[in-house]
Amino acid sequence: MPAQRPRPQRDLADLPYAHRLEPFAGEPAREGDYEAVHFDGCDFEELDGGSALFAESAFSSVTFTGGRYRRARFDDVWTHQVRWVGVDLAETGWTDCESGAGLLAGVELFGAQLRRVTFHHCKFDSVNLRAAALRDVTFVDCLLRNVDFGEAELTRVSFPGTTLDRVRFDHVKADRADLSEATALGIASGLEAMRGVTISSLQLVELAPALAGIVGLRVREG
Repeated sequence: MPAQRPRPQRDLADLPYAHRLEPFAGEPAREGDYEAVHFDGCDFEELDGGSALFAESAFSSVTFTGGRYRRARFDDVWTHQVRWVGVDLAETGWTDCESGAGLLAGVELFGAQLRRVTFHHCKFDSVNLRAAALRDVTFVDCLLRNVDFGEAELTRVSFPGTTLDRVRFDHVKADRADLSEATALGIASGLEAMRGVTISSLQLVELAPALAGIVGLRVREG
């Protein structure tokens, strides 16, 4: 039985810390500490925000182009229409976050830690999530194109309404991951490593030729 569909993303005013948010002026800095701030309509290019901490904060219509934010932490952060283009987010930590209508293109997220994170209507294009650890993460009505989950840990990760296009799962470690509600399973590689993943009966039929090839079955027509 498929997992219960997650609730829609909250509006900014619905956040329990919304009344404490202060407008942010300036640029995120390396090892900066940002709590209860609202980044709104900002455009950040080629910044170094490594090891920064963002807590109980919000990002609206923000664009990050290039730059390094390695080992930054995002705790209880809400984002809407945020664009990450060519950004290094490797080894970052994300806890109790939600993102809506966002874009991640050419982003490095290898070794990242995502826990209790929900993405709504987001587009992932050429995103590197190798060796990342995802726990209780949900991709709702998203598009994942050329996303690499190689050697990642997927624990209670689900993809309701999401399209997968040329996604790689090589050597993934899955525990109660659920692809059964994905709208398309374009898996480029790694089917042999998907023990612990739930799919629907219809998806099984669609994947049957690839699975037969993996186990060495030859299918003769007629």
